[in-house]
Amino acid sequence: MAVDLLSSQVGTDSSVPLPYTGSPLLLLYSDVLLFFHKIQFFLGIIRPLKPWHSGKLDELYPSPANLQDIAIHTFLFVYQFIFLVTLPCSFAFPLVLLALYLFVVLGFNHLVFKKLNGSERFVESQVPVNARPEHEEEHWIFINGVAVGHHWLQSNVDRISQTFGRKIIGVHNKTGGIIFDTIECLIQRNFSYATSDVRDGYKVVKKALIDPNYKKLVLILHSQGGIVGGLIIDWLLDEIPRDLLQKLEVYTFGNAANHFNNPHRYALDVRRKIEDVSLPQSKAIRHIEHYANYNDFISVCGVLNFIQLSNRYMGRLFGRQGSGHQLNQHYLDNMFPLGPDGKASETNDFMDSEVHFQQTPTPDDPGESLISSLRCGNSTPEANIIDENSPIDVTHSRHEQMNGSRLKVKDFSRLWQYRNGRSPSDRNR
Repeated sequence: MAVDLLSSQVGTDSSVPLPYTGSPLLLLYSDVLLFFHKIQFFLGIIRPLKPWHSGKLDELYPSPANLQDIAIHTFLFVYQFIFLVTLPCSFAFPLVLLALYLFVVLGFNHLVFKKLNGSERFVESQVPVNARPEHEEEHWIFINGVAVGHHWLQSNVDRISQTFGRKIIGVHNKTGGIIFDTIECLIQRNFSYATSDVRDGYKVVKKALIDPNYKKLVLILHSQGGIVGGLIIDWLLDEIPRDLLQKLEVYTFGNAANHFNNPHRYALDVRRKIEDVSLPQSKAIRHIEHYANYNDFISVCGVLNFIQLSNRYMGRLFGRQGSGHQLNQHYLDNMFPLGPDGKASETNDFMDSEVHFQQTPTPDDPGESLISSLRCGNSTPEANIIDENSPIDVTHSRHEQMNGSRLKVKDFSRLWQYRNGRSPSDRNR
C-alpha cells in the first residue's frame, strides 16, 4: 500500500487575497455545494464499524459508556432534524407561541447535550506514563472534534497519552449534537467566529507559549478541532513574537478547517524558498503535519479539498487510502496502533507504507522539496533521531534512500518520532 505525501506549500507573496477572507455568505454557499457534491462519502464518517484495536477506548466499541453516548447522539440527531424541518412552519404561529416553542425545544436540547458534555472545560490524561527529563520542558494540548462529549474526550486524551508517552491536556470543544455541531462548524470556518471553545483554547495555548519553562508546545487537533486550532493560530500570529511561535508544533487528523496559516518569518525567506525549494523551512511555525483518510467525509470537505488551493493550507499532508473519522478507532488505530503491551507498535502497515511523493501541491506554488521533507522541517540538515528505530540520519543516508530502498511514511513523519516517549533531535533550538 502506498501513502500519498503532499509537501507543504511554500507560500508565495501573491497579491491576490486569500479565498477564505472573501464574503462569508459566498463561502457558506460554496460549503453547502461542496457538502452535497461529496455526500457519497458521508457514511465514511463512521465506517468501518470494526475492528476495535484499542478496546473500550475506541469510540464505537460496545462498552456501556460508548453505547450511552451513541444512543444520546442518535436521539439528538433525530430530535434536531425534526426541529429544523418544522421550524419554518412555526413562524405561522403568534410570536408568543413561537418564542415558547423555541424555549422548550432548545431548552430540552440543552439539557440532553449537557448530559454528554459534563461540566469540565479541560481534562487530563489518566494513563500512567514513564516521564523522561526532557518531557518537563514540553506541553501537549489536544482539541477534539465534532460530537465529542466528556467520555470520548477522556478516551481521546488517554489514547494519545498511551501512544506518545506524555501527559495530555484536553480542551473540550463541547458538542451540541451532530447537526448543531455541523452548523457551528459552518459558522466558525466561514465567518471566522470565535466560539467559547476557541477562546478557551487560545488562553491555554498562549499561556504555554509564553511560559519560559516550556521549550516545546505540541498541539494535536481532530476534526472541528482543526477549525478551532486554525483560528487560534490566526490570533497567535497577530500577538505572539515569532521566536516564541517557534516552540509550537501542530499535528491534525481529519482536519475540517478551510485554511491553515503559517507565513514566513521574513519577506526575504519567501524569495529564497521560491528560488530554491530544497532550502530548510523558515516559517513562523516550524512543524505542521496533517493526517487524513481519503474516504472520510470531514477530510474530503476539509483538508483534502482546501490544500489544493494556493496560499491556503500550510503543512505537510499524509493521505491514507481508507475511511472513518473517529480519532481513536479510524486514525490512531491505523496510523499509530498499539501493541499487546499497550505501547505504540514499532511497525505498522501505515508507517511502513511506501510514499507517493507529490511535490507540487498547487499549480503556482513550488512546494517544499524531497530533501526538505526528509528533514521533517528542521532548520538543520542533520535531522538525527534519538533512537535507532526512528527515521534514519538524513544527511548520510538520503541518497541511499532515494536510489536504493523505498522511502516509507516513517521517514517523513515527525509525529512518529514521538512514539513511546521518544523525541526527535532538535539542534540549534
